Amino acid sequence: MNVTRPRQTVTRTLPARKRIALIAHDGKKEELLAWAARWSDALARHELTGTGTTAERVARSLGLSVRGLMSGPLGGDQQIGALITEQRLDLLIFFWDPFAPQPHDPDVKALLRLAALWNIPVACNAASADFLISSPWLESAYEMTIPDAGAWITERTAD
Repeated sequence: MNVTRPRQTVTRTLPARKRIALIAHDGKKEELLAWAARWSDALARHELTGTGTTAERVARSLGLSVRGLMSGPLGGDQQIGALITEQRLDLLIFFWDPFAPQPHDPDVKALLRLAALWNIPVACNAASADFLISSPWLESAYEMTIPDAGAWITERTAD
């Protein structure tokens, strides 16, 4: 087993209408709501998913359609991670709180690892989210490379 990481040789094209996940820790929910309010017109043109309370609050406060998953500590972060792995998510907006330890820190780390592995753009604060949401790529198709998972599995299992 000498292959330690998959080659990034497979191309994936993100669609013009992006699938965006919205997540915020409790101490960052108000900040995410304020950010989403500033960008609600842009967000409305895309497919939104969010964890627990964040999804419900964005939908209720801003009138945006947001598919709600479980709360982060109850598995919502892992549900978002599964969407990334299945290539059913294109952007991750995750306002995490660097001052508050989370009971689900391993899940948060796993989610960020998957986003990095699958080359998903991630914003962890309002400034980086502003850069992502104002990018000319937001409403255009975008071609990128991702791990060649099939080849990696084949190479790891070959004798």
